[in-house]
Amino acid sequence: MSFSQRFHEIRTGFERPFWVANITEIFERLSYYGAFASLALYLQERLNFSTEQTGTLTGIFGGMVWFLAIFGGAAADRLGFRRALSMAYLILAAAYFLIGSIGASWLAPLRNAVPLGLFVGCILMLPALGISLVKPCVVGTTARASKENVRSIGYSIYYTMVNIGGAAGPYFASWAHRHLGVENVYRVAAIGVFAMFFVVVLFFREPRKAGDAPPPSIATVARNFCVVVGNYRLVLPVLGIALLLRIAMWLYPFTAPWWIWVGLLLLVLAGISKFMWFLVLFTGYWVVFWQQYISLPGYIHGYINAKADVELILVTDGLTVICLTLAVNFLTRKIPAFQAVILGTLITSVSWLILAFKPTIWGAVISLFVLALGEIIQSPRYYEYISRLAPPGQQGTYMGFAFLPIGIGSLIGGWFGGTLAHHFGEVTHQPERMWWVVTAVGVATAALLWVYDRKVRAKSAAA
Repeated sequence: MSFSQRFHEIRTGFERPFWVANITEIFERLSYYGAFASLALYLQERLNFSTEQTGTLTGIFGGMVWFLAIFGGAAADRLGFRRALSMAYLILAAAYFLIGSIGASWLAPLRNAVPLGLFVGCILMLPALGISLVKPCVVGTTARASKENVRSIGYSIYYTMVNIGGAAGPYFASWAHRHLGVENVYRVAAIGVFAMFFVVVLFFREPRKAGDAPPPSIATVARNFCVVVGNYRLVLPVLGIALLLRIAMWLYPFTAPWWIWVGLLLLVLAGISKFMWFLVLFTGYWVVFWQQYISLPGYIHGYINAKADVELILVTDGLTVICLTLAVNFLTRKIPAFQAVILGTLITSVSWLILAFKPTIWGAVISLFVLALGEIIQSPRYYEYISRLAPPGQQGTYMGFAFLPIGIGSLIGGWFGGTLAHHFGEVTHQPERMWWVVTAVGVATAALLWVYDRKVRAKSAAA
C-alpha cells in the first residue's frame, strides 16, 4: 500500500468523536499533571502542612484516581460517553477550582469547622471522580469511532495525546506558578477543563457500533471485583478496619502499635488470589515511581535550591516517554513480558541513586530521565502480560485491576515519602539517604517479582 493510500485511510478512518475526545484528553492530562507537579509545594509552602502531612495528602490526590477507574468504565457505559464526558469535565472544573481556593476567605467557615487535614483530603479526592469517567470514555470512543483497519493507529494516537498532556502539564504549572502564584495553577487548570465541557457539548456525538455488547452493571463489576480478589469475605472487612483505623489516627492523633498493622497485612495476604499477589508485589514499583511528585519537589527546594523551578524539572519524565518510547520498545521487543516488567522496575529503582550521589538540579534531571526509561520498558509489557493472563470474558475486569497498584502505590508512597523526608531531612539531617531507602524498596520489589516468576507463575503455567 502506498503512502498516499495509507494517509487516505487514516484521514477517513476516524469519525469526529474520535478527534474531539482525544483532543480533550490532552487538556485533562495537562491539568492533572500540572496540578500534581505543584501540589507538594502548594501544601507545604503555602498551606503550611508538615512534611509528613504533605506526603500523605499528595499520595491521596494521586491514588484515588486509579481506585475509581475500576468502576468508572461501567458508569460511563451506563451514562453514555457524551453525558459522562460532559459531567466529568464539570466535576474536574469544580474540583480544581476548590483546590486552588482552599485558603480563600469564603471557605473559612467550612475550613474551620473540621480538621484541616480532613478538609483538604476530601477536596483532593474530588478530581478522581471526574478522571475516572474521562479515561474509559476516551478509550471507548477510540474503539467505536475508528474503522477496523486503523484501530491500532487510533490507540497510538490516544497514547501520544496522553503523553503530550503529561509532558505539557508540569511546563504549564511552571509558567502559572511563576507568573500567577501557585494557587492559581489550579484555577487555570479549572478553566482548561471547563472549556472542554463546552467542546464536548458542542462537538461530541455519541459513537455507536453495531453489535456493541450491553454495558456491564455496577453490580456486575463489583461481583467481578470480589471474584478476582480471592477470599473477599476476609480481605474486604480487614481493609475496611485498616482504613477506619487510619482515619481515626488522622482525626485524633495517636500511634497504633506496629503489630496491629502487621497482623492486618498478614490477614489480607492470606486471603488474596495469586493474581492479586502479583498486583500487591508490583505496588512497590509505584511507591518508588511516585516519589518524583511526592518527595522530589520538597527535596529540591529544601536541600538543593529553594528557587529552583521544580515543575519544569518534572517535564523530564513525560518528554522522555514521548521521545524514546518507540525506540526503547523496539530494542526490548524480544524480552518476555514479565521479565521486561522486572527489568523496568529495577532501572526505575536505581535511578534515584543518581540523585543520592549527585544532589544537584542536573542530578534530579538525570534521575528522572533514567526513571522514565524504566517506565517505558515495563509499562506496555505490564498491560500486555495482564491482557494475556485474563480469562475469556474477564479482560475488562482484569485491565481495571491493572490500575490498582498505581493507586495503592500512590497512597502508600505518600505516607512513605513524607516519613522518609521528615526522618532523614528534619531529624537526622542526612536527606540524601532517603533515596537509598526508596531504591531499596524498588530493588526488593524486583527481587520479589523474580521469585514470583520462578515459583508462583511458573507453577500456575504448568498446571
